[in-house]
Amino acid sequence: MNKSVPMITIQNLFKGFKSGENVVEVLKGIDLDIGERSTTAIVGASGVGKSTLLHIMGTIERPDTGKMLFQGKDVFAFDDEDLAQFRNRSIGFIFQFHHLLPEFNALENVMMPALISRMKRSEAMAKAESVLDRVGLSGRLTHRVGELSGGEQQRVAIARSLVLQPAVLLADEPTGNLDTKNSRKIHEMLLLLNKELGITLIVVTHSKELADLMEHCVTLVDGKVEKVSKLKLGD
Repeated sequence: MNKSVPMITIQNLFKGFKSGENVVEVLKGIDLDIGERSTTAIVGASGVGKSTLLHIMGTIERPDTGKMLFQGKDVFAFDDEDLAQFRNRSIGFIFQFHHLLPEFNALENVMMPALISRMKRSEAMAKAESVLDRVGLSGRLTHRVGELSGGEQQRVAIARSLVLQPAVLLADEPTGNLDTKNSRKIHEMLLLLNKELGITLIVVTHSKELADLMEHCVTLVDGKVEKVSKLKLGD
């Protein structure tokens, strides 16, 4: 990938989970570089650790052993409070299920990360309006979640992930709940955001169509990186 300092460097990373008295090893020595401003798909069969790896990249979970460097900084050396601040400021998340708050409208949902970061409400609102306009929802600001289509709900989730202008956008099956037409719209939007905003985009997906649009494809097999393929020519 990029020869400069990678956006994310993962070194000999292991992660397991307790199942009764046993520990199930999910990630078994992951080594991986993710280039700045790049697009990467993480693929593999169900249960190979794709989402676990993404959650560790997003600092939602800590590894058992190994390191993750974010632009050269060992983020898991941070205490929990500093790590939470780093996550809120630097990483955006999109999930298969949008996790929007149904009692709030689109604008209020998108404002949430900014308000959590203690941004002034007026500034948070302005940023939320701007990013909702970017994803094509300027006319739906005051609509509650239940008044939006599935594709619109996912666009609100994308806007929410972008409101603090993160360096990295992590997407876990972002179109898994959408039909083909809406899936393609979301695919195009994610690539456009990567190009226009310079955000490093990493997606876990079972969609071959989405994976084929990425610059790189990381294949996991049995908790290990089997191969890293470069799908697009030129950088």
